[in-house]
Formats: sequence, structure tokens, C-alpha cells
Amino acid sequence: MNTPQPPTGQIGDAWRRHRPYLVNLGYQILGDVGDAEDVAQEAFLRLSRVGAGEIDDVRGWLTVVTSRLCLDHVRSARIRYERLSPPGDDGRDILESQTPDPADRVTLDDEVRSALLEVLRRLSPGERVAFVLHDVFGVPFDSIAETVGRPVGTCRQLARRARSKFEVAQPKASGVTTAEHLLVTEKFINACANGDIAALAAVLDPTVWGVGTVLAEPAPPPQINHGPDAVAPNLMRYLGPEVTLVSGPAGGPALLAFAERRLFAAIVLTIEGRLVTKVEAIADPAARG
Repeated sequence: MNTPQPPTGQIGDAWRRHRPYLVNLGYQILGDVGDAEDVAQEAFLRLSRVGAGEIDDVRGWLTVVTSRLCLDHVRSARIRYERLSPPGDDGRDILESQTPDPADRVTLDDEVRSALLEVLRRLSPGERVAFVLHDVFGVPFDSIAETVGRPVGTCRQLARRARSKFEVAQPKASGVTTAEHLLVTEKFINACANGDIAALAAVLDPTVWGVGTVLAEPAPPPQINHGPDAVAPNLMRYLGPEVTLVSGPAGGPALLAFAERRLFAAIVLTIEGRLVTKVEAIADPAARG
């Protein structure tokens, strides 16, 4: 499914400013980028019926509408699950353990986001690749073993060690607060969504450097760029308006890139002083089609 064409006028202005944020919000609640895009689309449809000029705080209004649409979606999904459960099994134990209340997820986000950011940076390269490929992309371990050139058992161990570091992580003092992280990532996502290279360069530190790993056979050498003038255009080349960018589940440490609602890349941002100092990406061009 292609990204919907933006409307014009006041609704178009709101679309450019707030749609990336709303899709990300929907993804955090629903965990599905297609559903998140549909919910954001419905929110703007309702805004068009009301009229942006009639609302004092358009972003706040859209946030409320999107959140309610997401809650309706979660509740309807729960009802469908219960109806499809075998007789005598209402599925409540599974639902309660696997589908946290969206209100609880906000608390969870605040408690673990900074810890997850710090832990991912401390992973060894092998742990990071095995963890991201398996836990983010869902790549089988036998395929990961071929990609990284290590035995399947070793790849399982690497991913297990990485996962355990996330599970036992405790929030630590960091130079980047949760609010700063959210501010920078939202600016980054918005700039990419609108194809605004100047806005993207503005959120990059003068010393920024980017490194990209492409999953392909034969594996090409990592792509490395230095400085905003090189990093920003390269990012826009792969993460422009035709791509949907969201934060990882529960506001996790990686940005996830989707094309045609298919995940094709994970991007980790290192942030210092409200600017991005490093961009690390792992991309699978075959997944993009």
C-alpha cells in the first residue's frame, strides 16, 4: 500500500506536521505499522470533517482521536480473539500476559527507554547483529549464521546474551533525558517523512557520522559517511517520504523503517546535546522489494 497523498490547505499543513507523530503513536499502541497508518488516516478524515480552523490545539485533538481509535482497535481485537478461542478457554490469561493495557505502556516506556538505549550501545557487534536480525526482523538463526559467518549455536548464544542484557537492565544516569530523546527522534522522523534535508541536517551534529550495513550476497563493505552534508542526503535517499519511520516497540532504542508496510531497516541514533552524533543502520534491500 502506498503512502496516502497529503491533503491541501490547513489540513495539509497539519498532515505534514503531525502525521509522522500520529503513525508513531499508533504503532506504539498497536504494534502494527499498517494499522497505525490506517488509524492516522482516519484521524485526519475526522479532522477534515470538523475543520482545522475550528480547533485551538490541532495536535492535541489529533492525539486524543488517534488514541481513542487505537483503544477501539485493541478492544475489538480482544473481542475477536475471545470469540475465536476454543470452548472453555476464554483466552484471558494469554491476553492479560501478552496485551498490556495501553495506559500501562506509557509507564513502561518512561521506566525502560533510557536503559534500553544504553544497553544496545554496550552490545558487542555480534550480539547486536544477532539480536536485531532475530528479535527485530524475525530472521531464522540458520539464515543469521550464513549472514555473519558463525555457527547457528553461536548466533543463538549471542542473541540470548543480548536479550538478557535488556531484561536485566536498570535505568542509569544519562546525558540524554527521555524528553530530549523523544524531541530529537520526532524531528528526525518528521524531516524524513517530509523530504526536508535542511531540517534533517539541522538535527545532526557537525561531527555526525553514519555507518550502514546492507544484508546482501555477496556482502558489500559497510557504508560510512561523515558530516551533515554527507549523512543527511544519504539518509534521505533511503528514508524519504515513501518510507514510514517509527520508534521501536515501547519507544525502543531503534527506529524501524517500513516500505509498503514491510520492515526493511533498523536505525540506531546516538544523541548528545539534542543532536544526533552517530547513525547506525542495518538494512535488507530485498525486504523493500
